[in-house]
Amino acid sequence: MTDHAEEFEDHRQVLIGLAYRLLGSLWDAEDVVQDAYLRWSRVDRAEVRDARGFLITVVSRLAIDQLRSARVTREAYVGPWLPEPVATDTLGPLDTAELRDTVAYATVHLMERLSPPERAVFVLREAFQLPYEEIADVVDASVANCRQMYSRAGRHLAAGRDRFPLSDDEHAKLLSRFLEAAAGGDLSALAELLAEDVVAWSDGGGKVRAALRPVLGRKKVLAFLTGLLNRYPLESFELVDINGGPALSITADGERQIGLVASRDGLIGTIYSIRNPDKLTHLSS
Repeated sequence: MTDHAEEFEDHRQVLIGLAYRLLGSLWDAEDVVQDAYLRWSRVDRAEVRDARGFLITVVSRLAIDQLRSARVTREAYVGPWLPEPVATDTLGPLDTAELRDTVAYATVHLMERLSPPERAVFVLREAFQLPYEEIADVVDASVANCRQMYSRAGRHLAAGRDRFPLSDDEHAKLLSRFLEAAAGGDLSALAELLAEDVVAWSDGGGKVRAALRPVLGRKKVLAFLTGLLNRYPLESFELVDINGGPALSITADGERQIGLVASRDGLIGTIYSIRNPDKLTHLSS
């Protein structure tokens, strides 16, 4: 059991990162990885040639099942369901562009558009570079079907992602300019930072005040932000490292939230505000 446990711990962080990419929830990812450990503890190690491959397969299958059941819950969620923001150092190695991109907050949010098998195929191929033959075994589909799912998922995600993403430094500067303009009530400066078709998402989960629908368009987003700042002035804020990139930790009216933005052509194309306290618990621990 000790050898089993030690070998599993060698892979735990990678498995957490995999499960989070598939589920968008660190709570669910940790549950899936713990379930995988229980299964691993009962395996005859002599029959496992590749521990990492075996564990990736187990976690992926468990996550697919979990995602299917979670979708029913998320459909009944109060307001938009947004992924849980996660401290970057929780998510395992991000030493390739693909690993970093697939954990970026905007990407994890966009992956909610995919079916569970599509999401698994995309993550396993894009981030973990698994051969299609192994992916086919994981999702119980043919190799040809997996290739089609990967291509289809890539097209869905490409439609919502910036072709020329900002560097972390550029992204942090954009966030700082956004916060400075918003806190100072400089509407003209704020408007210059927003794309014409900007979208603002809020997730309160029915626990705290938040918009129940996404706010669409520069004019409406400006009015929405102005109304919030007039009612709930900023008390404190700081830049934090979330999902592989810079984000804002903000306190207003005694409530904490995490704010993130996704850029498009150098402007803010999407604003995410995660206010549900249940989704901020890991960041407070």
